[in-house]
Amino acid sequence: MQIKNKLALAVAVASISSQGYALEIGEVDGTTFSVGGYVKAEGIFTDPDGDESYFDSSARQSRLNVKVDREIEGHDVTAFVEGDFWDNATDASDTSYAMRLRHAYIKVDNLTLGQTWTGQFYANAPFDVEILDFYGTGVGTVSGSGAVVRPDLVMHYTTGGLRFSLQDPVYSDADLPDMVASYTHRTEAGHAFNAAVTGREVETGPDDSEFGAAFSLAGKLNFGGTSLALSGYTGEGNNVYSGWGYNGATNPATIASRGEVDSTGELVSTTGFTAGISQKFSDKLRGNIRYAQVTADETAATVPDDTLEKVNVNLIYTYLPGLDFGIEWRDRSAFTMPLRPGGQQVEVMAMYKF
Repeated sequence: MQIKNKLALAVAVASISSQGYALEIGEVDGTTFSVGGYVKAEGIFTDPDGDESYFDSSARQSRLNVKVDREIEGHDVTAFVEGDFWDNATDASDTSYAMRLRHAYIKVDNLTLGQTWTGQFYANAPFDVEILDFYGTGVGTVSGSGAVVRPDLVMHYTTGGLRFSLQDPVYSDADLPDMVASYTHRTEAGHAFNAAVTGREVETGPDDSEFGAAFSLAGKLNFGGTSLALSGYTGEGNNVYSGWGYNGATNPATIASRGEVDSTGELVSTTGFTAGISQKFSDKLRGNIRYAQVTADETAATVPDDTLEKVNVNLIYTYLPGLDFGIEWRDRSAFTMPLRPGGQQVEVMAMYKF
């Protein structure tokens, strides 16, 4: 048995994987074991619309993962498990937060099976700019809701730039899995583009359902130290994934909170777009600006506006390799989900990735 210890810097798919850095702890009989993750400490100043401002701080986003790689009979086999300390996100009475499963999947060559990112996420996140908001990734896109960003079971098959995804359906009585098909094209100049089609069975009433679909385009243009990110989508019945609908915020708990069906029982249509710019000012300092908007074709009387808007502006300083300090200002036009207030926030953070 031979054990080799070394530090490996692993850049994952389009820099959005949880294992951006990995510490390779050893190789045993051809099997490589790695650990990774980060520790993040953050403080957030919140000024909600119409309420008193307050300050909150936490290290709950910190996460830990274990990865096992091996070649078996000519096939590359990977097992990956990751957790963070967000618990169930409902109890703020103490700091004894339980570990929560984020990812648990097996990857054999081009096939991935387990709990991991949705096909909608992969169709947008690699083509977006960097933001600090734990709750803000994807707002304005076909994958804007964090509630279902990692379904209980996902199967991805990739070949070339094509990705086909089958996902545990949000509608518990669905006859088919939720589905995503996407294609990514990357140019020699460093630009990247993605087109995706999603489809799913949507609950419209007791024992009734309809099929909803959405179409998404996303792209990232790189010009040296500057990059531009653009995306847009439109569709109906996608609200539980995009995070906006008839009753405002969407959540997989009930029909009413999903907002996928309007007052007449028809599927709600939503349209969203994002625009962002990233600038690398030096080897250590970078900044990002992002604007997002998503609109539903009908909203309930309790929702003041049919459009959700969000702006993020940040600066991130790499003090040491793997150690970042950052500050971000953000403004959200509406309250969306628990712990996602409308109004303005300022976050300061320190993150060490390993």
